[in-house]
Amino acid sequence: MHLSLNSLSRKHKYLFGLISLSFISLICAAFSMTGSDNFDFARREVLLRRIGHELLLQSGDSTSRVLPVKKIAENEYQFGFENELTFRSDSLVNTTQRLLANDPLASEYVVNVLNCGNSSVAYGYAISKNKKDDIIACVGRVQPRACYMINIKFKPTGINISKNGYLFGSLPFLALVGFIFMRSVKPRRILPDVQHANMFTLGEVLFDSKNRKLIINEKTIDLTGTEARVLIIFALSPNETIERSRLQKEIWEDEGVIVGRSLDMFISKLRKKLEVDPNIKIVVIRGKGYKLEINSSVV
Repeated sequence: MHLSLNSLSRKHKYLFGLISLSFISLICAAFSMTGSDNFDFARREVLLRRIGHELLLQSGDSTSRVLPVKKIAENEYQFGFENELTFRSDSLVNTTQRLLANDPLASEYVVNVLNCGNSSVAYGYAISKNKKDDIIACVGRVQPRACYMINIKFKPTGINISKNGYLFGSLPFLALVGFIFMRSVKPRRILPDVQHANMFTLGEVLFDSKNRKLIINEKTIDLTGTEARVLIIFALSPNETIERSRLQKEIWEDEGVIVGRSLDMFISKLRKKLEVDPNIKIVVIRGKGYKLEINSSVV
């Protein structure tokens, strides 16, 4: 009888310990998931604001603000702009693909550009894991200057299902998860990645578009605001011909007067500043425009 009571007592202690550990694992899992959600949203918000920032630069606006990013639904975000802008459809597609490549949970998404007044869709496209399944139309068209909002909806990754699984798992499983979690969990270091979104690698040259600088071998070369805007357009489409008319329109449209020789002057100045790296150069494509050529061995 005494042995039986001892055995029962041990079982009660074990069960109590198992239940306690299960609750601890649930609490830890909840905090872990909440922290992860907050971090993922903060990181994604930075990337979305960066998309808006580059759209403004491409529109020739380097002073107005990107309005705060709003999470309007699960996996769906929206942001607008302080002033009206114009954008080129292929530049928007290239910019979002390049920046969202830094988000591991953003492999598939739909982008809609909405008119502010009535929320009608001015332009939209869909990106998939398999490039052949991408839906991209009207490439190369320039949208009229207007008030726009950008709406981006990401495909769910199954994270919500896994969260619910914590609640419906068996106690032994939760105890094991809690034990492993408590033994192995380490504080996550959050490293700021904002500065990298402003950087373009052109051959051996690092182009800091935010601070308007070229950096190579610890040497810094300053750019003017116009030179930086011209180089951003080239950097977004390396080794591709950029039409002369597009450069003139995107750089000087806001000023109301476009002077052909002004473009030639800035291209000439940029050429001289890029001479620090012989692997990159701006070449004239006769009858069409210009191209930023980067030696394939250094891309």
